Amino acid sequence: MGANIENLYGLIGYPLGHSFSKDYFNQKFLAEGINANYINFEIPDINFLMEIISENNNLNGLNVTIPYKEQVIPYLDELDDDARAIGAVNVIKFIKSKNSIKLKGYNSDVIGFCNSIEPLLRLHNTDALILGTGGAAKAVEFGLKKLGIGTQYVSRTRQENAITYDDLDEEAMHKYTVIVNTTPLGMYPNVGQCPDIPYQYITPDHLCYDLLYNPDETLFLKKAKEKNAVIKNGLEMLLLQAFAAWNIWQE
Repeated sequence: MGANIENLYGLIGYPLGHSFSKDYFNQKFLAEGINANYINFEIPDINFLMEIISENNNLNGLNVTIPYKEQVIPYLDELDDDARAIGAVNVIKFIKSKNSIKLKGYNSDVIGFCNSIEPLLRLHNTDALILGTGGAAKAVEFGLKKLGIGTQYVSRTRQENAITYDDLDEEAMHKYTVIVNTTPLGMYPNVGQCPDIPYQYITPDHLCYDLLYNPDETLFLKKAKEKNAVIKNGLEMLLLQAFAAWNIWQE
């Protein structure tokens, strides 16, 4: 695998049928004349990570997606400050010496998210609901706090750090004027799904951001748009985090 290719990069996750990264990076390599290839490693268990590394000597970097952004951390030798604070990794850099490889984890999701959402924030956007509690949600929380926005996780089940969808009444929706969906609800092909929030309380003062980008406009965003909220999908975040990942690998 990766024969005659000087540098190999890839993505670990499961499943990977919807992956954007492979096409993005291979088009970049082709356009810029970079002798590299990017492939998907669809692994059913994170324990296969070390097997992938041992079988691909020319592997220089990996992206990490669902469900391994948190599970991958014990396999890494080092974390950068943001990844450590977030508790989730989506970029692994291979630091190679003569006789060893050191794996360092980073989080470029937070870079992409902050750069994407910041231009849309207005003075009244002071508190945010984060729908979901996974690795992407952790990056979103970290990013929003860096931007001075208070945060509240929302989960289907009651947790120590999260309220439930049943807790979202008119008062809560009035307080939290930023709503970020980090769940897979509404992702192709399940386009008829959306997070169970009281959309009737969304106003033009709300900013609704969906990390999903396929379809372009999820049901969550359509319902928010009907209430004249500001909406944005996750495509720009995806592009920005991929660009940041490449910079990390090349540093």
